Amino acid sequence: MVKLGEKQQCPHSLLPMRKDFNGTFINGNKAMSHGDLIAYAWLFLANIDLPTRFEVNAHFSLVNGVPGKAFCTRRLEGETPIKMTSEEHPIPLLAPYRMGKFHLSHRIVLAPLTRQRSFNNVPQPHAILYYSQRTTKGGLLITEATGVSETAQGYPHTPGIWTKEQVEAWKPVVDAVHAKGGIFFCQIWHAGRVSNQDFQPHGQAPISSTERPLTPQLRSNGLDMAYFSAPRMLRTDEIPSIVNDFRLAARNAMEAGFDGVEIHGAHGYLIEQFMKDQVNDRVDHYGGSLENRCRFALEIVEAVTNEIGADKVGIRLSPFAGYAEAADSNPKSLALYMAKSLNEYGILYCHMVEPRMVKPGEKQECPHSLLPIRKAFNGTFIAAGGYGREDGNKAVAEGCADLIAYGRLFLANPDLPTRFEVDAPLNKYNRETFYIPDPVVGYTDYPFLERDP
Repeated sequence: MVKLGEKQQCPHSLLPMRKDFNGTFINGNKAMSHGDLIAYAWLFLANIDLPTRFEVNAHFSLVNGVPGKAFCTRRLEGETPIKMTSEEHPIPLLAPYRMGKFHLSHRIVLAPLTRQRSFNNVPQPHAILYYSQRTTKGGLLITEATGVSETAQGYPHTPGIWTKEQVEAWKPVVDAVHAKGGIFFCQIWHAGRVSNQDFQPHGQAPISSTERPLTPQLRSNGLDMAYFSAPRMLRTDEIPSIVNDFRLAARNAMEAGFDGVEIHGAHGYLIEQFMKDQVNDRVDHYGGSLENRCRFALEIVEAVTNEIGADKVGIRLSPFAGYAEAADSNPKSLALYMAKSLNEYGILYCHMVEPRMVKPGEKQECPHSLLPIRKAFNGTFIAAGGYGREDGNKAVAEGCADLIAYGRLFLANPDLPTRFEVDAPLNKYNRETFYIPDPVVGYTDYPFLERDP
């Protein structure tokens, strides 16, 4: 450093002085081998969170040294996340990431996957092995959709978290994930009209934003049909109790030991039945305008964040999809409105389904992109929907998402991060075993990659 702020090639080295000095040696411009501590000036001036940026290998805010202009002092938290090049991380999906207070060792997320093996709506001991198999130290896992109340169910053998028995049954599952260093979020869910009387208390009609029934739907296993009863439209005065069910479910998730919750606002279930204008035909202040249609979702977000803290809350959205006949005439406006509204609550992450996933498990060409929504949302952005290794790496490297959620690939490959690391072949998933009640077959019997001893 012959001149201030200017590096030049130089034949001299601090190493001899470092060896001669008995105390701590602080170096201002060399590698750690030439000093015990490294002092940073311009970089720390322009990046007040410099240790965090080094930790996650993020880009730096630039130093603006023009006289009379301020230096850049933006914090990493809340910024549009950083573009990461392949030169910096040969496998971007395996780069570490700081999500709020959580230190993730990689960007590969276990997506929420309905498995229908929770008999009587209570998680079973076989779920301990299933989730533990898919846990890595510093990896993020999201549970299967978990009902917030007795009326929330829409399929057989799906778990809940509204009773003491359910909370106690979740505890050993959570403990198993934590024992391996995983971060575990519970997806809290209400099916709404995607249900029928067989799953409802006393055989009553499912509840929804509308009275319009669903036609039979081919399930995402591609094999069987689901049939639905005509729903009952919720009265305006009933809606606060549903919001409260989500709040209590979040509290119960904390009691069970989860690190946070993901509000299920996607795939045509109750929250989307309010948000989407092709479903919601209400004439009260929960229907009509975009703001009114999103009111229910945002009231749930507010209640849950007030209960457990915004730093433990995420939400999943699928504004571009038409699952369960829940489409919207202007999905981009819906997505942007929700992203900007969520910023007001400061939630941890937004988990959004790619526009190309119009139907479950089926990718289609689509002119829409998640990038504008990603830029509008201040927190961690998780993308999901038909990703593989190559396009997942590309999405992270190009700054399109912070994290990528994998469903069917993770289902069939419990060691998915390892397989991505070595670019190993993947097990093929078997649709026929997605929803069978067997506690082993198609659940915990997918093989791990054989590694050399």
